[in-house]
Amino acid sequence: MSGSVTKIDPGLLARFRGAATQVAWRNAPPMPKRPRGRRVRIAHLHDEEARVESWGTDRAGGCEVDSGPVGALVLVLETERRGRLPRLTSVEATEDPAFRGGAIRAQWGGRATSRATELRLVDLVELARYALA
Repeated sequence: MSGSVTKIDPGLLARFRGAATQVAWRNAPPMPKRPRGRRVRIAHLHDEEARVESWGTDRAGGCEVDSGPVGALVLVLETERRGRLPRLTSVEATEDPAFRGGAIRAQWGGRATSRATELRLVDLVELARYALA
């Protein structure tokens, strides 16, 4: 997937950045059988939460989030921070027990190992808009 977060309307991107300052973070409860090297937190905004797992580096790593508005917002902001668009894929609820409602995975560098469906930035942005309410 190629592109840039600069394709997001500047006003909307400013609103996303403002929402980022309101996100409350806490450690996630431990889950058995998680891959090593994952940093796991919960993002809370406007009575909604998202599990956020990240691994690797900015150039060769990834981030997986609950497939809701707060998770999408986290990925939009992470994409802006890293400066380039990752490969985005959806993860079925049955594929990962830590994300019982499904997930969105962003992969920077290398190839994603999931057979999941690839998403577009516009899909992520549209979902993240709901976190602003």
